[in-house]
Amino acid sequence: MARLLIKGAEEALGANTGAAKIFSNARLVRVVNTNTTTAYLVTLVASVGGSVIGSFTLAPSESVELVKDPLNGIFAANAAVKGAAVGYSN
Repeated sequence: MARLLIKGAEEALGANTGAAKIFSNARLVRVVNTNTTTAYLVTLVASVGGSVIGSFTLAPSESVELVKDPLNGIFAANAAVKGAAVGYSN
């Protein structure tokens, strides 16, 4: 079983590139959709206010571990999508 190392507080993602979160330059962010009925688009940008690198739809009540570069930002279509910087522990 993998153990999750919490590296920061969970917070709602911003709603656009200018409000994207970098999670203290984290390289790994756990992203969770707390809504139980609606999927939301999650977008990775080159930097806060920067261009889009890619995006994906996060299903209701699902979570992913998103690998990113330190200055990449993450935003979502709804504040029900939250993120927290994480790592792995042996």
